[in-house]
Amino acid sequence: MKKITAEFIKGFIENNEIPFVATQSKLCIPIIDRMCQKMSYGIKFDDIKTCDNLIIDGHHRYLSSLIVGFDIGQVLSNKTSGTKSVEWGIIEFDKNDWDTPSKISHLNEQDAIYNGLDVEIVKQITFGLKK
Repeated sequence: MKKITAEFIKGFIENNEIPFVATQSKLCIPIIDRMCQKMSYGIKFDDIKTCDNLIIDGHHRYLSSLIVGFDIGQVLSNKTSGTKSVEWGIIEFDKNDWDTPSKISHLNEQDAIYNGLDVEIVKQITFGLKK
């Protein structure tokens, strides 16, 4: 799989049509990378939440699904008066990991349960150890 970097993501955004509009101005590259790894092995995720053409919840999941060509579900949600659209081209991509090692471990356990997999397999996928 292609290495996920800010440059790669920005190039992807520039060269692809992205149907839903963001409402979050900053995203985390390591989270996107882990999700892309998992999605490329068919690991399922919760649906993203949308309202009209806006993403309300699930920006990392949505962008990751587009990058790897993974079909992610959508459920309708509500926006608030504070919900503002953000152009994909101006989103900041943080190279620092927003998740702690314990949170990553917890998410791997939850993904294993949700997908009926052994947690060790999910860990190997997450860290690019599974071929």
